[in-house]
Amino acid sequence: MTRREYAQSCSLACALDQVGERWSLLIVRELSLGPMRFAELAREVGGAPTDVLTKRLRDMESEGVVRRRDLDPPSTAVAYELTELGRGLERPMIELSRWGLNFETVADVAGLTPGCLPSALRTMLVPPPDAACTVALRVDEQSFGLRIADGWIEAWRGDRGEADLTLTGSPVGVMAAVVIGEAAEGGAEIDGDRRVLDDLRAMVDLPGKLRAEALEAAGAASASAA
Repeated sequence: MTRREYAQSCSLACALDQVGERWSLLIVRELSLGPMRFAELAREVGGAPTDVLTKRLRDMESEGVVRRRDLDPPSTAVAYELTELGRGLERPMIELSRWGLNFETVADVAGLTPGCLPSALRTMLVPPPDAACTVALRVDEQSFGLRIADGWIEAWRGDRGEADLTLTGSPVGVMAAVVIGEAAEGGAEIDGDRRVLDDLRAMVDLPGKLRAEALEAAGAASASAA
């Protein structure tokens, strides 16, 4: 496979030369939550052919965006992680994801996987500079965390201990409880400071069309349950 490059004197073209190929930014999305072994990364990225994923990782490693590291004992496996340079892609990735909400539908959200939930919340929540809290997510026997501070949301895979708020349920159930509000809490178990949940709901920033679709779907579900 030949690597395609724009070969232009433009910083945007230079950026796309590094991460503009298919699957590259999805690799960044997954590694932004922490190191992953190749098999885990292939599963979570979702559908990338093994040879293509190998090529993308090799190219990103050669450019200093990704590196390999040995996992802590007793594991003897090798994992991939973002370098400091690679971490610099997180904010542009989140902003691009927010732009992408203009083309997303409620049906797309219905297919949300556990591993995509933290990134989805980082995209849909826009915290004010003074917000500060930690949220634990327990989704389909997987654990994730969010730390909100200084107008930014840090996310990770795994359990780091106590949190101000813990949300447990399916990816769609947790998302609905945050995005739609109290009327959609039935799909999630809520533990901790409910004021934090209220704060999260106030941070939700969705395009009008997507918000309207979500509310309509929630109303239809409530009517059906009644």
